[in-house]
Amino acid sequence: MSKYFFIIFLSITLSAKIFSQQIDSLIYSGNYSVKIDSIVISGNKITDPDVITREMTFAVGDTVNPQIVLFNQERIFSLGIFTKVLLQPVKKDSVNILYIQVSESWYIYPLPFAELVDRDWKKITYGIYLFIRNFRGEDETLYATAAFGYDPSLDISYDRPYLFRSQNIFFNAQFSYQNAKNKSETAKQLYGSDFNEKFITGQISFAKRLNLYNKVNVFFGFDYIDNPVFIKGISASNQRIDRQLSLGAGYEIDTRDLAQFPSEGFYGLSNITFKGLGTEDINYQIVNIDLRDYKTVFEKLILKWRFASRLTFGKLVPYHDYSFFGYSQRIRGYFSQEEEGNDTYLTSFEMNYPVLSDINMHFDFVPIVPKSLLSFRFGIYAELFADAGAVRLSGQSLSTNDFNPGYGGGLTFLFLPYNIIRLEYAFNPYHHSELIVDIGISF
Repeated sequence: MSKYFFIIFLSITLSAKIFSQQIDSLIYSGNYSVKIDSIVISGNKITDPDVITREMTFAVGDTVNPQIVLFNQERIFSLGIFTKVLLQPVKKDSVNILYIQVSESWYIYPLPFAELVDRDWKKITYGIYLFIRNFRGEDETLYATAAFGYDPSLDISYDRPYLFRSQNIFFNAQFSYQNAKNKSETAKQLYGSDFNEKFITGQISFAKRLNLYNKVNVFFGFDYIDNPVFIKGISASNQRIDRQLSLGAGYEIDTRDLAQFPSEGFYGLSNITFKGLGTEDINYQIVNIDLRDYKTVFEKLILKWRFASRLTFGKLVPYHDYSFFGYSQRIRGYFSQEEEGNDTYLTSFEMNYPVLSDINMHFDFVPIVPKSLLSFRFGIYAELFADAGAVRLSGQSLSTNDFNPGYGGGLTFLFLPYNIIRLEYAFNPYHHSELIVDIGISF
């Protein structure tokens, strides 16, 4: 969720200027094919050069063309720590040099914030937000929030790519406390009214990057869940308070060019979490699957599709761990409709076409705000979409008639690497229409 609403407002209401580029007469252009003899990186005041080069699909001695250069430029931008990235092969004294020019984004944000819970404008939370990114030049992230308002929470996380660089091992640690309103209508009926549950969770994970595109991970966690009363199903155990261990593993493949707004590539995620592991008679499993494909046709038209599913198994799956629509996962056309079950299935198809191609913008007349924070990549895309989703309870069959379809169109505004805002109008077959204002990419 965006913590940078003021950037959006400034970009819409104030004039901006485009980064100027100085063109060298020896810069390669057109349909070139060049063997790279040397790589020179500039603009990385903090960032370790290895953070940049480890995202690249080629090295010194390899041959590149415009398509390879553009793909790698987008891969580096996908790190989310630069406001501008430019790759340009240049010939100097019979030597082919690839110049990589970057502009680093602002890396520390001790800011007040307001954001939406479950993408719902009726659920606004606010608080203090601390985000420190790439603070030692190694793409590390330290994140902490103290949130009030809807579902008060405290979250702390630390993410370190390449904890062991020679082995390509990644590390992540998280801790959170949340006093959250119950999402399950079934649990509400059993309790007799709305109620809150307190969650204290901790998790550590290790990931192994097999190559540029493939990664596997394992994670370990502990959950402390405080329910107001003991009701079987609201509690996973035979007590009011659940204390459970969790163990999981996953696989990820990512060949996308620009992770924040892809136009080419494939993304796949699958993981399984074992909850309880026999503690307090708790024993159930959660499986997540997310597949996404992106393709550019007719030069600029982006076609993309997605299939995502969340499945639960076990003798007793507590209601707070059910699969839901109408919260973080939504069907456009049924955006506010809440559904729950053991399993959810979501399919999406979308077309995007640039109204305004991406340009680099910055403001330099707001003295109290760092210039790097007011630099971003801006673009506007028109979109058409179709979604369909279904919910299934354990033991029920599933057919195409169980899927709720929705469709529509809208505009997507890019403010990269910070965030995206979407204005969409959706319909469903029951003549219901809705205006959607949402933050972040659809998928």
